[in-house]
Amino acid sequence: MADLIQEVEIAASPETVWEELTKRGSPQRPQMDTVLESSLQPGGPILYTSHDGKRVFVVGRVVEIDPPRRLSHSWRLTMRDDEPTLVTWELERSGDGTRVRLTHTGWPEDVKGLGRVDSTWRTILEELRNVVERGELSTKSRLMFGLQRRFAFALPKKTKRENAQPEPEEQLARWR
Repeated sequence: MADLIQEVEIAASPETVWEELTKRGSPQRPQMDTVLESSLQPGGPILYTSHDGKRVFVVGRVVEIDPPRRLSHSWRLTMRDDEPTLVTWELERSGDGTRVRLTHTGWPEDVKGLGRVDSTWRTILEELRNVVERGELSTKSRLMFGLQRRFAFALPKKTKRENAQPEPEEQLARWR
């Protein structure tokens, strides 16, 4: 299986970075401007939705949570037909800041578009640093996210909330 690994250093405490990574109820600007819906309890669902909640882009379940050090959850893009994979966020104090390591595992060897997924994670980590350190996204991301919101009506039906279900909780055993 193929694994994706990205890291970034952020000039803020692990607690501050964790707060941004697990923010609920308002847009997580670094995470493609989505809204996180989750109790953040092991086994509980995790969804990344549009601002209005009508579209769901990522579904999964919390596998492990250890604030402010580790969040691991299954992950499936609703626009793709791939099996769920596993995303793990690890935060470690590094000098006066935090090293964030993102590991995305469980990809089959023959998966298509993995380079694009890896590039998206790199952008998400860069934007996480921008938001935590400077309080804002890059101009490029602000423009891109504005266009995405404007054209959300054209997204595939798979992204509609009623069509987006996380894997059954009993299937989480493979990640534990």
